[in-house]
Amino acid sequence: MPWFIMTETIRVPHAEVVPHLKAPRAWVEQLRQQGVRISSGYLVDGDGRPGGGGLLLLEAVDHAAAEALIRQDPMLTSGSVDWCLHQWIGAVGDLGVG
Repeated sequence: MPWFIMTETIRVPHAEVVPHLKAPRAWVEQLRQQGVRISSGYLVDGDGRPGGGGLLLLEAVDHAAAEALIRQDPMLTSGSVDWCLHQWIGAVGDLGVG
């Protein structure tokens, strides 16, 4: 199955994001328990400070299925982030996702 990458950029002040940070973790964990291959995390700067946004890796049958799933992401539904979804086709190296 193909892999997809969803990038997100925080679009609201940090104080507005904080109440929504636990829900995405629970959502991803629930999907993992259902057998979905998914991983999510946040981006940090050179000093290790978060705030740049996040990255979600997801295996899905096609782009439509990946998009339907990530549209349920609590960070998206809260309106806290701008996002973009792409299919990823590995060309060199091995991350163990193929």
